[in-house]
Amino acid sequence: MVNDLIIDVTPSDISIALLEDKRLVELHKEKPDNQYAVGNVYLGRVKKVMPGLNAAFIDIGYERDAFLHYLDMGPQFRSLNSYLKTALSRKGKLPGLSKFRNEPDIDKNGKITDILSGGQLIIVQVTKEPISTKGPRLTSEISIPGRNLVLMPFSDKISVSQKIENSDERNRLKTLIQSIRPRNYGVIIRTAAENKKVAELDAELRSLIRKWETA
Repeated sequence: MVNDLIIDVTPSDISIALLEDKRLVELHKEKPDNQYAVGNVYLGRVKKVMPGLNAAFIDIGYERDAFLHYLDMGPQFRSLNSYLKTALSRKGKLPGLSKFRNEPDIDKNGKITDILSGGQLIIVQVTKEPISTKGPRLTSEISIPGRNLVLMPFSDKISVSQKIENSDERNRLKTLIQSIRPRNYGVIIRTAAENKKVAELDAELRSLIRKWETA
């Protein structure tokens, strides 16, 4: 198999393409020097809670406050918040998730005023970049993408890309990830993982976990 990495830089964006035997398997596009790009994770501070919108404005350092809706907080928000408090008490050193005790999920029909208050610190991830007069859109359901896998801290779910249609391969991948996945880490198995060996997927999973724990 011949792998080629092609990088195209223009004043407006950066394109990175991965080819396997001249076949496109992965494509990423990003804006150069965009500090608030989709996927970036921040420690933000609640600036203002808006009960009427069931949302909050979060200060992540951008000139305009970012927007977080209650439905984008994720069911495991209490666990994330508890984890953050533990990390802050340890002066930023994150505890291992495998031994962390998750909190109950938040009510999907709940009110943001029951969860957030002004001045509160919160871990957030950008889902939509700032546009014109609007600040970034946020989520607290953190995901860390890799080439073959997407790591979901505070979750125990394993899901397989619908594009992997072979049932035996789907079962193989799910069983494989279940056997190597530490507790409290959910995993989305991407299409690129099809027919990949255990060693390669295990190495990527460990790398994603290290990325989270050293963030």
